Amino acid sequence: MLDNLLLGFSTALSLQNLGYAFVGVALGTLIGVLPGIGPVATMAMLMPTVYGLDATPALIMLAGIYYGAQYGGSTTAILLNVPGEANSVVTALDGYQMARQGRAGTALGIAALGSFFAGCVSTLVIALFSPPLVQLAFLFGAAEYFALMVLGLILAVVLASGSTLKALCMIVLGVLLGQVSTDVISGVPRFDFGRPELSDGIGFVVIAMGLFGFGEIIANLGRPAEHREVFTDRVGGLLPSRQDLRQAFPAVLRGTTLGSVLGVLPGNGALLAAFASYTLEKKLAADPSRFGQGAIEGVAAPESANNAGAQTSFIPMLVLGIPPNAVMALMAGAMTIKGITPGPQVMTDNPAVFWGLIASMWVGNLMLVVLNLPLIGIWIRLLRIPYPLLFPAIVVFCCIGAFSINGNTFDVALTAGFALAGYAFHKLQCEPAPLLLGFILGPLMEENLRRALRIAHGDWSTFVSRPVSAGLLVAAVLLLLVVMLPSIRARRAEAFQGED
Repeated sequence: MLDNLLLGFSTALSLQNLGYAFVGVALGTLIGVLPGIGPVATMAMLMPTVYGLDATPALIMLAGIYYGAQYGGSTTAILLNVPGEANSVVTALDGYQMARQGRAGTALGIAALGSFFAGCVSTLVIALFSPPLVQLAFLFGAAEYFALMVLGLILAVVLASGSTLKALCMIVLGVLLGQVSTDVISGVPRFDFGRPELSDGIGFVVIAMGLFGFGEIIANLGRPAEHREVFTDRVGGLLPSRQDLRQAFPAVLRGTTLGSVLGVLPGNGALLAAFASYTLEKKLAADPSRFGQGAIEGVAAPESANNAGAQTSFIPMLVLGIPPNAVMALMAGAMTIKGITPGPQVMTDNPAVFWGLIASMWVGNLMLVVLNLPLIGIWIRLLRIPYPLLFPAIVVFCCIGAFSINGNTFDVALTAGFALAGYAFHKLQCEPAPLLLGFILGPLMEENLRRALRIAHGDWSTFVSRPVSAGLLVAAVLLLLVVMLPSIRARRAEAFQGED
């Protein structure tokens, strides 16, 4: 473990990787502060830059954008009551009330410190538990991988907010879009509609940029402008008092533990962790009525939980090759672009990339504390930039990125088509994230399905005769049945109602 961490830090502390880590966390904080953009859209827009970078700095930068956005999202939640990130929805409940009481600085300070602690601890969890999980993953065959991917997609349906049926339909649509390609066995193009540009499949960047880049822009422009009070003149001191720390530290510990565990789950484990930690603190409090009125535990717990969950969500993507959410799907896409297949072989075939990425998380979390505490004033000024001035630049960047991949206008037109689809999904209240997961995992599921059937000479019973495969498939079916129960549906809707 020490040798691996030394390798990781020697990689992460190189001048180039330090620079890209700083760019990632700074950009992540910025897009977390600015409501309506988000890490998925930003990473999708930056995906073309991955082609010109080595694998390690590219992944370090994209990872920094993700966990940096978790930090930045708390700023608007506290000052504006407008969460910059969905995971900061719960932070707004008490953080905004603290700002109204003249304690915005304390709320921002405890959010940054709690996030730093949670990020460091959860990164340690990744370093400790990834190697044994990799050894376990090497025992998996094609049948087990197929069953595991089915379970992952079902978990994504279960944990997606909104209608279970809509989430299931989005998964299926993503899997179908993933079939547009040339068959790997026969070499015959399929579902290309006679377009040679589709013979290699729909570009991952095209779908991601259309659904999350353009789609988010159109959706945000369609929303009415909200005039909210910004507490820029009475932010106050950023360092919490001893009494604040005594109240917040147990909540930080509990939020970090919950986030580290729930972040591994497919769907949006970090969001689920934030809601769960807030509910837990409210149940444990001697006076639950303080919550929603400016309780510091109501800021410390969810901020720690969503940052811990953001870090541990790397585990299933790096160890098992299964992205648990849309951001990790983008990370998996970036790895594929660089010729690295996500999964257990990453640790053995590319140890410098694997451990360098983990070590960079500790470095990035330290950078984030430096950025978030002294530079709060700059982020506050950025909140005043009108969104209509931002979106034209984002549109131009998306178009250039889509064109630069293959140098043809067909990709730009296809991106525009997915942009309209993304807006339609927004209006229909269909989450696009399950579609992206289905698009990533669909071809891998097909490959493992066909490989398992070839090994078993076409005998479908191989999926139920192997204990691990059978257990995973049974778990997937049971999860789908359980979530359809009326009582479970009601609780699930209540858990995600704050996201809206």
